[in-house]
Amino acid sequence: MSARTRAAHLFATLLAVGLGALAVLLGATAPASAAPALPTGSLVHTSAHTTARTALPMAPQGPEGPTAPKGPNAPGTDSSVTIDLGGITDKPSTSVTVIVAMTLLSLLPAILLTCTSFTKVLVVLGLTRNALGLQQIPPNQVLAGLALFLSLFIMAPVLSQMNDDGFQPYLDGDKAASAAYTDGVEPLRAFMLDQTGDDELRLLTSVADRKLPESRADVSMATLVPAFVLSELKQAFIIGFIIFIPFLVIDIVISGALMALGMMMMPPVMVSLPFKLLLFVLVDGWGLVITSVVSSYQ
Repeated sequence: MSARTRAAHLFATLLAVGLGALAVLLGATAPASAAPALPTGSLVHTSAHTTARTALPMAPQGPEGPTAPKGPNAPGTDSSVTIDLGGITDKPSTSVTVIVAMTLLSLLPAILLTCTSFTKVLVVLGLTRNALGLQQIPPNQVLAGLALFLSLFIMAPVLSQMNDDGFQPYLDGDKAASAAYTDGVEPLRAFMLDQTGDDELRLLTSVADRKLPESRADVSMATLVPAFVLSELKQAFIIGFIIFIPFLVIDIVISGALMALGMMMMPPVMVSLPFKLLLFVLVDGWGLVITSVVSSYQ
């Protein structure tokens, strides 16, 4: 058998085997394609879908958002706010008492500087230190502390009367806030009027372009406070001038003595300082200064 004959026979055999395999495959797929298709919403499809969902992991749920606040008109809420201030004859509540105390504490520095004798006493003590030729002795803190306690000593009767007439009746519920303020500030007002000169009252009234009151009792607090401060400064400078005179004499005598001795380069202040201190101690200078300041309010 020739080679061409064998090749044709092998090709025919392979073609027969391929056609047989194709027939077998077509016979196996035909029943499956002929079977009726189940509807989409069938139980089998639902079960498969449910199984697939069950098999998948559940996604974590995020945190719940904040609950919206209820408005003033929402049900279950009370839109009214009640503050009990106490009646005319009732004692003020603790909250009101604390508010009044905090207000007074915040205004205390301004009241101390403008409505008491603190400014005058502090200025007199400072001028006394300058007259002695001392720059930082006694320190400013010492002078301020001494002026504070001297002011409390001078103002003690006034403060006691203010407490009896205004503050205590208000705490006991015997007076309303307006009546307690009017009665409580009257002793301080009388003290300031006694220490204020007519010239200062007239000056402040003219500066404010107001009509001059008929009597001193009709002066308003807005005019009385600056007039009182000006009067205190004026009296403090007068006392300081009197204190400066003896120490100025000592400086002149020491300067003349140094010039007579030819000691031009010697500072007169350094030489006169021991004599000033000796004179101040011998005459009890601090006692004289404090006595003159306190007696000016009597």
